[in-house]
Amino acid sequence: MPRPFIIAQISDCHVGERGGAIDRRFRSGRRLDAAARHIMALEPRPDIVIATGDLVHDGQPAEYWHFAAALAPLSMPLYLVPGNHDDRDAMRAVFADHHLPAGPFLHYTIEHHPVRLVFLDTVIPGETGGELCARRLAWLEERLKEEPARPTLVAMHHPPFLTGLAPFDRNRDGQGLIGADRLGEAIARHPQVERIVCGHIHRPIATRWRGTTVSVAPSTSHQIELALGEERRLTLIEEPAAVDLHVWLPGAALVSHRSYVGDYPEVMSVDMPAGSRDGPAP
Repeated sequence: MPRPFIIAQISDCHVGERGGAIDRRFRSGRRLDAAARHIMALEPRPDIVIATGDLVHDGQPAEYWHFAAALAPLSMPLYLVPGNHDDRDAMRAVFADHHLPAGPFLHYTIEHHPVRLVFLDTVIPGETGGELCARRLAWLEERLKEEPARPTLVAMHHPPFLTGLAPFDRNRDGQGLIGADRLGEAIARHPQVERIVCGHIHRPIATRWRGTTVSVAPSTSHQIELALGEERRLTLIEEPAAVDLHVWLPGAALVSHRSYVGDYPEVMSVDMPAGSRDGPAP
């Protein structure tokens, strides 16, 4: 079997200034460091890491330096896209050696991996929700037209679909994604888009959407309580942090797994001969 190409996705790290109030309250820098070491310990090791927004909590340069220090253990390429807690100029300043472009939006593509990567900026400065305006959608349409036969992954912060979590499903009032319907029309025209990966919700979610699959990665810091259909205040909980792994198998498809950060005891080890129909005993 050929070696898979593995994309590790982290999201919603919410790193604060080292020693500051956010750092003390959420321990997000320490948890991101644990996630980085977890990624490096995986076998096989991921080929790249993508971070789908809310890298830091307040968009300050000191927070981005803390974020960068926490990810220092990584040996593979790191690609970034902003979230609503991020500041584009501060990201460019701290990550000047990355692929972040000049201009109003942090859009870019990465062309030299087995899966083409398209990074899409959905940020509205000062607002929680996101937007894909006509200019951003036109940029995406042109990029997708360039490589209609290449398997493509689109990474952005805000999910384009309804989640069942009431506070995140509001639109045009500070939540949700404005322009999601027009994004869906563009995606439906381009079947090479194997996956859209997002963050923002602090929960693992996946759905079939406009001819592709959209998945949301959990946070490396803290999760949001699962409260389906309820109108209530957001509650942060201590569910385990996790890293999503998107695995490209040549001749197959993009398959996703979730790897929880931390050490968990082994329950049982079972040898499974090739082609066996027998599974382990419960």
